[in-house]
Amino acid sequence: MGDPFGEGVPADGETPVHRVGLPAFSIDATAVSNDAFAAFVDDTGYVTDAERFGVSAVFHLLVDARESDVLGAPPDAPWWLSVRGAHWRRPGGRFSNLDRLRDHPVVHVSFHDALAYCAWAGRRLPSEAEWEFAARGGLEGARYPWGDALYQAGEHRCNVWQGDFPSRNTSADGHVGTAPARSFVANGYGLWQMSGNTWEWCADWHDATYYRRAPLHDPRGPADGHRRVLRGGSYLCHESYCNRYRVCARSSNTPDSSAGNIGFRTAGDIGPRAASPA
Repeated sequence: MGDPFGEGVPADGETPVHRVGLPAFSIDATAVSNDAFAAFVDDTGYVTDAERFGVSAVFHLLVDARESDVLGAPPDAPWWLSVRGAHWRRPGGRFSNLDRLRDHPVVHVSFHDALAYCAWAGRRLPSEAEWEFAARGGLEGARYPWGDALYQAGEHRCNVWQGDFPSRNTSADGHVGTAPARSFVANGYGLWQMSGNTWEWCADWHDATYYRRAPLHDPRGPADGHRRVLRGGSYLCHESYCNRYRVCARSSNTPDSSAGNIGFRTAGDIGPRAASPA
């Protein structure tokens, strides 16, 4: 695990590089799609955090709502707008829908929402170590799931930002927002879009110093914390701003946070595994 290239943000805690062992596990080939999440909601009546709060974060170029629905933006990231009525069924706001997005990853889901889906599906969230092992697809020490170069033979291999962030996206990879969950090329383990497209929740609490003391076998993060780990980057990542679509890159957010670029995939045990920390 970790960043062998020295490219990470120090506050994210991608070093030191260290070797860990993991018991066998399963992980979804794709992020959970809108269709899959809809089946869960239809079966359980579940209401997401974004729906309960009545607001979620939408990238400014993707808002599809009334001007009065835009409630503000954080001063350090003004491209994120708090949009009233934005949630997983209406990812851009009140005028948006899922008509062309059913096979795209579900977004505007919090860590709590992801756990609820996992409980329904008989699954769990992957640990951060499991996620990184899976993302590498058998390429030890590589920068991306397919190798060290962002492009291969001039072709895009993931859905990230092209152009001038945050004002102009050329969509050279074919996508302005999310792409279908099964897009581009799967990695060596048959997993799709472990880089870019949407951030994915992991089970671990985030601590930038954790790698310095992490156990060598089946690390599952600190026992407590304030923010949960996110992995994989999203369609908004760009080397000039958020170079976190590398397989070793780490980020985090509070468990009740949601946004138009946050989703998840599920994992499962194969054989015995000790109980995870709360």
